[in-house]
Amino acid sequence: MKLLNCILTENDCCKTSRTIRPQGVMVHSTGANNPALRRYVQPVPSTPNREGLLSALGENRNGNHWNRPGLDVCVHGFIGRLADGSVAAVQTLPWAHRGWHAGTGTSGRSANDTHISFEMCEDDLTDPAYFRQAYRTAVELTAMLCREYGLDPLADGVVICHQDGYRRGVASNHGDVYNWFPRFGFDMGDFRGDVAKAMDGEEDDEMVYYKTLADVPEYYRDAVAKAVDKGALKGAGNGELNVSEDLCRTLTVLDRLNQLG
Repeated sequence: MKLLNCILTENDCCKTSRTIRPQGVMVHSTGANNPALRRYVQPVPSTPNREGLLSALGENRNGNHWNRPGLDVCVHGFIGRLADGSVAAVQTLPWAHRGWHAGTGTSGRSANDTHISFEMCEDDLTDPAYFRQAYRTAVELTAMLCREYGLDPLADGVVICHQDGYRRGVASNHGDVYNWFPRFGFDMGDFRGDVAKAMDGEEDDEMVYYKTLADVPEYYRDAVAKAVDKGALKGAGNGELNVSEDLCRTLTVLDRLNQLG
């Protein structure tokens, strides 16, 4: 997992002095077709390593990121795409700071008082490669937080999503992440199990492979197609490439340097 740090110091939530004793992790997804981390996360002039973060995240020229006053929402982290297309997590609040993410549930209680939160940046919900990368990063981030705070991800109410929180009476009525996970055959039970496996060191191979050119994400596809056309990338035949994301990224860099013609 690639984890960056860009605390949203200008968000009104961050300016409060309230903290929590973390008792769980709540998973959210953004509900908008924009997987770019820069949409939500931007450094301000006082942010340490500002130039490095801007280079990694990319610049939000619309000014609609969350590192500004006047918003009534803030989470502890985001998962999405960096400027180079890779998937990463960014910490945006101190983990034990009280976030503004769950709202108030039907019980009158709120997971804001108990749970660390992060948003998974949605795309158009049709890309299995992006889903797998974002899901894996979410698993690893949740496992890290559970280790840090001595939490059992399989215990009741510890690792939940926003919709789970609503059903438990501790969050407002949002559908995430059940609008996304089931499209690829997953639910929060699977997620909790994968977090437990990650904590036990039983993680799956994290390398992502694309079987055919059509499976390669659009931002890599032109470079990969050029390598195929030149005979430099042949795969297994019959249109099967089984090309790794690392190789796709390398080819894209070479193409930007005009090395692929």
